[in-house]
Amino acid sequence: MAGHSKWANIKHRKGKADAIKGKLFSRLTKEIISAVKQGGPDPKSNTKLRLVVQKARALNLPRENIERNIKKATNPDQADYVEMSYELYGYGGVGIVVEIMTDNKNRIASEMRIATNKKGGTIASPGSVVFNFDRKGVIEVLKKNAIEEELFFCVTEAGAEDFDVMEDSFIITTPPDQLFNIKEKIEHLGIKWEEAELQMIPKMYAECDSETQKLNIDLIEYLEALEDVDAVYHNMKIE
Repeated sequence: MAGHSKWANIKHRKGKADAIKGKLFSRLTKEIISAVKQGGPDPKSNTKLRLVVQKARALNLPRENIERNIKKATNPDQADYVEMSYELYGYGGVGIVVEIMTDNKNRIASEMRIATNKKGGTIASPGSVVFNFDRKGVIEVLKKNAIEEELFFCVTEAGAEDFDVMEDSFIITTPPDQLFNIKEKIEHLGIKWEEAELQMIPKMYAECDSETQKLNIDLIEYLEALEDVDAVYHNMKIE
């Protein structure tokens, strides 16, 4: 499998998340509020909220913070957060998809223009980049936490689409509507997962030289640092 390029993005994003824990908690708070606004405050009947709460607990967001924000979101005066995305072309024809959660569309539009002015790239028309990506469920399990054969049979029987063996982890790809179900199957085995989320996976990759890679990474890291940006996906092949 093309693990060297296919999963470079997940590793890159994880490293950034570890470095900015406070921002990660802020994003989780917005996700909780948005999920409640869309589907109500009961995780049992609101699948999106249930997934967000599970992710928040896995990332050690305090229980009282979770409960406080669920209650806060039920207040009609609480601003809602809109999920949206921007599509960009980076250097060397690399496609970039920026997923955003914001309460101010004008602010993020201005920030995206500033980003391309400072770091390069161009904002693309809607659909011109995202067509090269599929939304998939992605679950990462560290090798030290699972027996490969046991995990493989568990997830394939549950409907996983792919099973990649990396240097220190297993990456399971699922249909987007089966992420929660397959994650539960893993938990029932007593196996701890490291990451479990929906991601945008490229269908085709762009090859770049080392200088172009550096320019694109600078742009990607600038975008990731914006407060309203939740995730940045790209199709740059990284060895």
